Amino acid sequence: MTTRDDINEKLGELLRSLGFKKTELRVYQLLLEKKRPMRITEIQKELGLSERSVREHVLSLYRKGVLKRTLIEKGWLGYVYTAASPKELIEHIKESIMRKINEIEKEISD
Repeated sequence: MTTRDDINEKLGELLRSLGFKKTELRVYQLLLEKKRPMRITEIQKELGLSERSVREHVLSLYRKGVLKRTLIEKGWLGYVYTAASPKELIEHIKESIMRKINEIEKEISD
């Protein structure tokens, strides 16, 4: 039987093969483990990284569809981030790869 750790390890291998950075994987895995929305400062404290580094990696992951973000208002405006589930992430990766393949096939046939 496959465990959650096995799935996370295989998912990490897949993401590394797609060019994800080590720190991006750490951010994603943290949010996946926590199973709750987190602010940049919370992620920073958990991982012991600079706030700037966390912001860069979180934004990169958000743009890649790996993280979701929600605007919150608690006397201030800000975002909290959650990880896409492994299933959602795999679907997103498959769709992205197929889109790129279709674009290339179209260019080749033109």
